[in-house]
Amino acid sequence: MSADTVPKGWPQGVARILLDTVDSTNAHAARLAPQSPTWIMAAEQSGGRGRRGRPWSSPRGNLYATLCLQPTESPDKVALRSFAAALALRDACVALTGQAAAFTLKWPNDVLLNGGKVAGILLESSGAGQHIHHLAVGIGVNLIAAPAPDQVEATATRPVSLLAETGVRVTAETFLTQLAGAYARWEAVLVTQGFAILRAEWLAHAARLGEPITARTGTQAETGIFETIDESGALILKTAKTRRIIPAAEIFF
Repeated sequence: MSADTVPKGWPQGVARILLDTVDSTNAHAARLAPQSPTWIMAAEQSGGRGRRGRPWSSPRGNLYATLCLQPTESPDKVALRSFAAALALRDACVALTGQAAAFTLKWPNDVLLNGGKVAGILLESSGAGQHIHHLAVGIGVNLIAAPAPDQVEATATRPVSLLAETGVRVTAETFLTQLAGAYARWEAVLVTQGFAILRAEWLAHAARLGEPITARTGTQAETGIFETIDESGALILKTAKTRRIIPAAEIFF
């Protein structure tokens, strides 16, 4: 493990730890529990996780990183950092490829490239009641390789890589530097100005906004028009019978 000299463009006051192999960067962040904002990146994960505990394929060359924060807000406000992370991911992708139109945001926490999933976000926290001690913002980006179709659910968004879709080869460290700077900017906006600006920017790049989607919560699925997200980040789904507020679900289209 190393906490090294940070590169040019790295945000002030944020630490960086580089690992070779780890079970998962989120798990390592929980064990380490740093007392100041810290990015943890690994070249390889042996037990990477996606949403709902699903395994996350972790070959070398892709990005596996976690930002560990010490938020002071209530859990519902802390959760809004998934939108800050999504916007930062898109900003980093656009800055490194120059292909702004290719990148969109899929609610609640994926980044799409030409309609395929290139990156995902997983928030995990520790604490008690309304107090969160640490927040781990886990991020995986398919920089050079994507999972094979048989490694994901048949209904899931097809996985893609940055390299295959754009022809741009980016190292994990280069991407992390762009991502860390972009995240710091959105974090500052969230803390000083609130969620409204992030919400507007997220909606400006939202995939399938105003179009039919299917929201699955557990064993139930409902199809309707993706109308917007509200001030809490919940999805608003307009169905034939009603207007649903959905705080958490998996989205298919």
